[in-house]
Amino acid sequence: MNVTIYHNTRCSKSRSTLQILEEKGIKPTIINYQESPPSKEDFKRILKSLKKNPQEIIRFNEKLAKEMNLSPDDNRDLEEWLEIMINNPILIERPIVVIGEKAVLGRPPEKVLSIL
Repeated sequence: MNVTIYHNTRCSKSRSTLQILEEKGIKPTIINYQESPPSKEDFKRILKSLKKNPQEIIRFNEKLAKEMNLSPDDNRDLEEWLEIMINNPILIERPIVVIGEKAVLGRPPEKVLSIL
């Protein structure tokens, strides 16, 4: 089983999600998304697997989002939202776990069990 986690080591939810995977005997590919954000095409695939739009995985309470005056109600197209996330990966909700065509946002961490 090919499992990828878009991970932030400083995030307790992300660490807990990784721990759940490891306790299940899964050794995921770990991507520090702040250092290596997904490409636009990868983001499109992830969003489709999550069944979410970009605004649903952006951390609008982050200081940077406030400084950028971002709102989930902003009238931006998909490409604009993707550019924002790629150029400002701190705004991406975490962790995201991808297994094949399935994906889940690990909030709470136990949600990862739904795609195993």
